[in-house]
Amino acid sequence: MSLGPVMLDVEGLALSAVERERLRHPLVGGVILFARNYQSPEQVENLVREIHGLREPQLLVAVDHEGGRVQRFRDGFTGLPAIRHLGHIYDENPKRAMRLAETSGWLMAAELRAVGVDFSFAPVLDLDRGISQIIGDRAFHSRPDAVADLAHAYMHGMHRAGMAATGKHFPGHGAVAADSHVALPVDDRLLVDIMAEDVVPFERMIHYGLEGIMPAHVIFTCVDAQPAGFSRTWIRKILRGQLEFQGVVFSDDLSMEGAKGAGDAVARAKLALSAGCDMVLVCNDPAAADQVLTGLGTYDDPVSHLRLVRMHGRENTTRAQLALDQAYRDAVRAVSGIA
Repeated sequence: MSLGPVMLDVEGLALSAVERERLRHPLVGGVILFARNYQSPEQVENLVREIHGLREPQLLVAVDHEGGRVQRFRDGFTGLPAIRHLGHIYDENPKRAMRLAETSGWLMAAELRAVGVDFSFAPVLDLDRGISQIIGDRAFHSRPDAVADLAHAYMHGMHRAGMAATGKHFPGHGAVAADSHVALPVDDRLLVDIMAEDVVPFERMIHYGLEGIMPAHVIFTCVDAQPAGFSRTWIRKILRGQLEFQGVVFSDDLSMEGAKGAGDAVARAKLALSAGCDMVLVCNDPAAADQVLTGLGTYDDPVSHLRLVRMHGRENTTRAQLALDQAYRDAVRAVSGIA
């Protein structure tokens, strides 16, 4: 059985019988974890082991673990500062900021890999323009070159820990005030301006070997009437064609308000996949998840299968080994001192 194109969530600290059956559906390819799924490192390690044990190849297990406001696992994990702090350091000392960015990426990934999580949806590649509160300090910097430098170092750290990287939110969420979790943002800028600024970090990270990209639930009126995650122009023509991205395209959560204009859950999933997404996320709505699994029909894309298996985590250090590792203790000290 190959990895399917749907990533789902689960309700609690362990799998229910209904969830085990749902996750065995051939259209499922991954699980995203939230704070409600976390109690302790031991508990989440057991949960991930149970998810991985359901299928072969193993389902992907992901989490949003950027640091700052967006860190799902807290107690027992290092508190990661918002990455905007790295941008402030970059303004004073770029080399030190890039060293700390690499250390931050490694520490984030090493702690997650130690409990079996395959990857975090990171790093954020949006620009901090002082407009979007939902992005804000989740972005490294306001300048494209600084974002690309810091994200490259951060990704290098993730790779050293055995984790693939996913850049978000293509082609950029930083120029709109609305939050796509609760509204549908619209960006009226010219394509030439978007490509010259917001797309630059994505373009450079693709060149550096970025494995995954998540499009934004934002309408860019100069390109398409659909949000980027449902746009064949953005995904197939620009991202795949012009920027030559060969990795995984993940939809953002199809249950977000910014996605609901595309129809019901099944229509959204079909539209995202036809636009060029390899995997669609359906979160916080078990009924919608079941509708997608029932209504999506037969789906088989061998190229997507190959892309998705590359997101599996590589060899990981155990939590016990990490605790004895001087490099780990040094990394915790360095990252904890950033903010």
